[in-house]
Amino acid sequence: MRRYIILSAVFLIFSCSETKKEVEHTQGSVKGVMDSVITRLYEKVDPKDYDSIDDTFMLQFLTDDEKSTLASRYQYFKVNVPVTVSLMRHLDHKAPFWLKESGFVKTDEIVKNEVYDYEVWQKDFDAGWVNLGIPGFDIDRVVYFISVGPQNSNEELTISERYPEEYSLEVFKKGAFTYHDWSDLKITDLPKELEGQVLFTTVRGRAREAHVEGAFRETIFPSSSRPDQIMLTWSADPTNSMDVQWRTNTTVKDGTVEYWKKNTSDTISLNASVSGMEDRMLFNDRYINRFTANLNNLEAGGNYEYRVGSAEAQSWSPVRSFKTEAKDSKEFSFIWFGDTHRDPKWAKILNDADLRHPETAFYSIAGDIVTTGLYRTEWDMFFGYSKDVFSNKPLMPVPGNHDRQDGLGAWMYYQLFSLPTNGPEKVDPESTYAFKYGNALFLMIDSTQPNEAQTQWIEDQLKNSNATWKFVMFHFPPFNFEEPYLDIQQEWGGLFDTYHVDMVMSGHIHYYMRSKPMNKGKVVDSFKDGTVYVVSIGTNGNHDDIGEEPYAEKRFKDGQFYQYMTLTDKSLKYTTYNQDGEIVDELLIKK
Repeated sequence: MRRYIILSAVFLIFSCSETKKEVEHTQGSVKGVMDSVITRLYEKVDPKDYDSIDDTFMLQFLTDDEKSTLASRYQYFKVNVPVTVSLMRHLDHKAPFWLKESGFVKTDEIVKNEVYDYEVWQKDFDAGWVNLGIPGFDIDRVVYFISVGPQNSNEELTISERYPEEYSLEVFKKGAFTYHDWSDLKITDLPKELEGQVLFTTVRGRAREAHVEGAFRETIFPSSSRPDQIMLTWSADPTNSMDVQWRTNTTVKDGTVEYWKKNTSDTISLNASVSGMEDRMLFNDRYINRFTANLNNLEAGGNYEYRVGSAEAQSWSPVRSFKTEAKDSKEFSFIWFGDTHRDPKWAKILNDADLRHPETAFYSIAGDIVTTGLYRTEWDMFFGYSKDVFSNKPLMPVPGNHDRQDGLGAWMYYQLFSLPTNGPEKVDPESTYAFKYGNALFLMIDSTQPNEAQTQWIEDQLKNSNATWKFVMFHFPPFNFEEPYLDIQQEWGGLFDTYHVDMVMSGHIHYYMRSKPMNKGKVVDSFKDGTVYVVSIGTNGNHDDIGEEPYAEKRFKDGQFYQYMTLTDKSLKYTTYNQDGEIVDELLIKK
């Protein structure tokens, strides 16, 4: 099922209060408590014992005030009349420590959606504050949700001062959804007396807010005072700019890029912006600093060398190099991957490809760069395994559903990558963007965000482009054997036909497929009349059977691949290599 992520990219940590006294209601937060508790755990508990932490340990470790906050400041709102709150708890999820003690009573009722069953707990509240606690200390993603109805059906219910307010209020009925990050998961069965009540939607990511059981992680690539994870991207014109990003530990407070034209000694220094980055459960490297420098006014077609570091810390990287796009370039090559999932085997393919094709101008990844986008351990593996490739050639990715996690957004992705901000107004900056290289237009689309919010922007970009070649990349493939995305076909397919997109590049379904040229969802005879749809994978395939696809020209159910694309003014040569460096698919399109 498709996971829609429609909320802003923030790491959501919320609060509520069990008391009706305003002064008490505003005190404490789940985030504040858990930040303090985790810090204290690191000070008092040996790392070898982290995996043994459970509910019993936590309830002994917490102070009474901390337990009170966790039992009361996860969710709150005001009601104008007496209400009954129904709390739907996943049957396989142990009950939160506060639930019974706070007065909730388990009923015999059951609520169902297409996958899960929930038991119903209820409590009556007077007019005023309604306050609820955390789902638990584990990572059960099927977090509880609630509905609210007036005790007197003749009274009109008004809900105010709701927190968190990011999530919509819906009508509780069959066909309603509860999780924004799985909006296709619909309610199939509910008690008649709950029908029509106010349904509070949520996201599964809220399970992370107090997660400590099995939550502690250790990175195998910890930061130091020496710059690493050096990466190039573009946020502006590739002919005269380059963005440089890197990491250090928090002892390094400042960052600088020193760069110069190759074979010259005229060095320019540019200060970088710095932002702190925290992964609370990463016990051996909780805090790091990320640096970004935007190099502008470069010479088109120029070969540059650079190093990054800190004059104050006296710590510098080895010298790296990059090349800007040549002015009026009409011939270049680029490489793209499907899902990579920070796979070390993918990284070997990347490094082999870099040696095999030194002329490559840049790289792209069609989403699911890592497996869990809010774990910095995953990004550390991505950069650690890929070594120095992206410090010499830019990486221009799009996010996938794994780079966003459970409705909490993709804030790590945005903090790591400096990308163009020329996308649609109603989607997150840097998630969808466009850039031009040589005689080609690249539309990099975040298909985890609402389709309709991007349609006009896509049409404007295609309609107003005079590029010879037009490419579109996004994560969810419109055509595939397992889960065809009919909504994408219907929303964007006509635009790709009308403005003749040459190729749509995707991932997500872990197999390889290249279609015949297609127009209006049907195979056509000529590439000049149709678009080629490609699904590829940088990590391992996971299908025993890939069914049938009459529109497909070439398919593989397993293997790892990369696509090497060479463009001239009149031709596109497309070549797919497998993990052994063998050519497994080729295509030539001529204008």
